[in-house]
Amino acid sequence: LQVNNNGVISFDEPVKQYTPDPFPLVDGRPFVTPFWADVDNVLGGDIFYRQTTDPALLEDISQHITQYFPKSPFTATWALVATWDHVAYYGSTSDKGNTFQAVLTTDSKMFYIIFNYGDIQWTTGAASDGDAETGLGGTPAHAGFNSGDDTNFYNIPGSQTDAIINITTTSNVKVPGRWVFRVDDFQVTGVDPLQLNNNCWL
Repeated sequence: LQVNNNGVISFDEPVKQYTPDPFPLVDGRPFVTPFWADVDNVLGGDIFYRQTTDPALLEDISQHITQYFPKSPFTATWALVATWDHVAYYGSTSDKGNTFQAVLTTDSKMFYIIFNYGDIQWTTGAASDGDAETGLGGTPAHAGFNSGDDTNFYNIPGSQTDAIINITTTSNVKVPGRWVFRVDDFQVTGVDPLQLNNNCWL
């Protein structure tokens, strides 16, 4: 796993690309993207990540997952928690910062992704044609995941549009600012199945 400063968790290879592409990616790279954008944590903010088998944290994660997916009881045995804390955007001339988190967790059979959005104040870095003062415009951030094929992927509504700044108010589990997916056997709870296809919210 690679936790990249640009809001991407990748597998095998780090990701330097800061302007996002919609899913599915043509090159087939598997991505987990809580907020793929031009993060510049030199200008502000911090990025933390850790693998954990802490029983209290895993119990908390397990309870949430089982609540959201009641037909598949889940007891987490491992999690990766990655947090982007009040991170700035490239070229910023403001003090705006975004706080978001990705949790990857498994019981060795089922695998889930949780995205948490605490505070989103900007959508775009200057190198993606965003405004240096506002952090808006240009090519806005992308959120979702890409399994590496043309079938199993998800673009969170508002991705790569100005509406992504409102992601703290959206959810598929009735918790504003939280999105949860089962990705070993692709399932997105709380979403109309007709929206789950190769053109979902592009």
